[in-house]
Amino acid sequence: MTDEQRQWAINRIRAKRAFWVHLVMFVAVNALLVGIWAVTTAGYFWPIWPMLGWSIGLVGHAVSVFIAPMDISEQRIDRELRAGGTGSAS
Repeated sequence: MTDEQRQWAINRIRAKRAFWVHLVMFVAVNALLVGIWAVTTAGYFWPIWPMLGWSIGLVGHAVSVFIAPMDISEQRIDRELRAGGTGSAS
């Protein structure tokens, strides 16, 4: 395994981990918005708008990363190398 391939695999693992952080923040913030809505008016469900907008970004992020949380380990690096192959970052 070359240094370039190893760095590519590490970058893929970091991208996947970043997606999960993004997803957790999406859920937490939107739960907070729904909580504010429920406590204040509980009328028109305005939290749908930030949810829909943020969902577009979240789906785009998921598509670009293929959704998989991972710790960086030699085993996972090897798995990424077998799955992706060329060593170019994507």
